[in-house]
Amino acid sequence: MSRVLRGAAMTLAVALGGLLGGCATVDKAPADPWPALREARPTSVLVLPPVNDSPDVLAPGSVMAQAVLPLAERGYYVFPVALSNETLRLNGVQTPRDAQDISPQRLREVFGADAALYLQVRAYGSVYRVISADSVTTVDARLVDLRDGRTLWTGSATASSAEQRGSLQGGLSSVLLQALIEQVASNFTDRNHEVAGVAMRRLLAGPSPRGLPPGPRGPPPRPGGRP
Repeated sequence: MSRVLRGAAMTLAVALGGLLGGCATVDKAPADPWPALREARPTSVLVLPPVNDSPDVLAPGSVMAQAVLPLAERGYYVFPVALSNETLRLNGVQTPRDAQDISPQRLREVFGADAALYLQVRAYGSVYRVISADSVTTVDARLVDLRDGRTLWTGSATASSAEQRGSLQGGLSSVLLQALIEQVASNFTDRNHEVAGVAMRRLLAGPSPRGLPPGPRGPPPRPGGRP
């Protein structure tokens, strides 16, 4: 009987050891979501004119300008957008779609950049509802290696002026008055440009894995392995 008990005890010990050993390996570091970017390590980025799917003609210039600072703070050298636009224009490129249709190899030859940022504006400007008028910006992005055409990173972000508006009090008349004020403010201020700036910071400088990982000259990773 004692042999049976000893055998059962040994079996139980082996099973518990395997279970505990398995538990010890559960907590692993998160997998790198963008291994191609880590491998390519681009140092310079060309921001291409954004394709505009919104009705606002000011959207491409606003979004393109708001991309520069987050990229620079992320540790990348950013080609001056005014110079890039003029270079494209002098080479007969008239629209953002034409610019984004240029082959990566040709962009590399002309500008010498390591990577290009392709932007698409999904929404920009005022969105009018029955009792409110909000400024909304939604942008999609791709970072492409100009040396071999690989997509290194993709992202998308949205920002809205409604995020900063508190709950309205005072009944329907107050709500309608607030909506009127917001519509006028949207038409006569640069609120759309400010909201676009929030969206671009979320897109390019947001936390990993959604935001663009830091470049070679970027800030060191925070504790826990997240940039």
